[in-house]
Amino acid sequence: MKIYTTRWRIVEFIRNFVEERGYAPTIGEIQKALGISSKSVVKYHLSALEEEGLITREPEVARGIEVSGVGRRARAVPLLGTIAAGEPIPVPTEETWHSVAHAQETIEVPAEMLSRQARAYALRVKGTSMIDALVDDGDVVVLEATRVAEDGEMVAAWLPERQEATLKKLYREPGRIRLQPANRSMAPLYVRPHEVQVQGRVIGVLRKYSQGSPNK
Repeated sequence: MKIYTTRWRIVEFIRNFVEERGYAPTIGEIQKALGISSKSVVKYHLSALEEEGLITREPEVARGIEVSGVGRRARAVPLLGTIAAGEPIPVPTEETWHSVAHAQETIEVPAEMLSRQARAYALRVKGTSMIDALVDDGDVVVLEATRVAEDGEMVAAWLPERQEATLKKLYREPGRIRLQPANRSMAPLYVRPHEVQVQGRVIGVLRKYSQGSPNK
């Protein structure tokens, strides 16, 4: 009976947490709130609840727990830094995704922005090269970690020979790649196909609007 009482408490805690905050708790938050002896015990109960169909979980996602019948309004993704020329983007790979998915710095994004299987991360934008695409300096772009992109998609591209990272729209042309800014004052960047590495495609943009009186 004690096992089922613990599992019921876990379900109720997750349900209340999601309804109050809009996103799911981590395993550590469940352990601490319910006074469970270890994270491994929490994982054991979560696995049992998943088998019983009371919850679903997204692999390798820190807040990837859903209670049946309770919609999630947000999902936590790792915020990996700023996309700016001169620094490589630490995009996760198959080998490193487990640790990245549990990054200390995360940002909450609308759950509907992401597919269930999407491996997503976020970068803060520096500069105004994509301003006409409504991506401004200081915005946060949410990207799907991928090495491929369709023509016209906005991508995070790493240029190894130039040691530059850039956020641009990608177009394939005969013998070259055009990285197109969305700013009329900036010219496109042309590189050979082997000189560019797609590290993610943009699937959303987050912006914090500040309010206040203008300086006089």
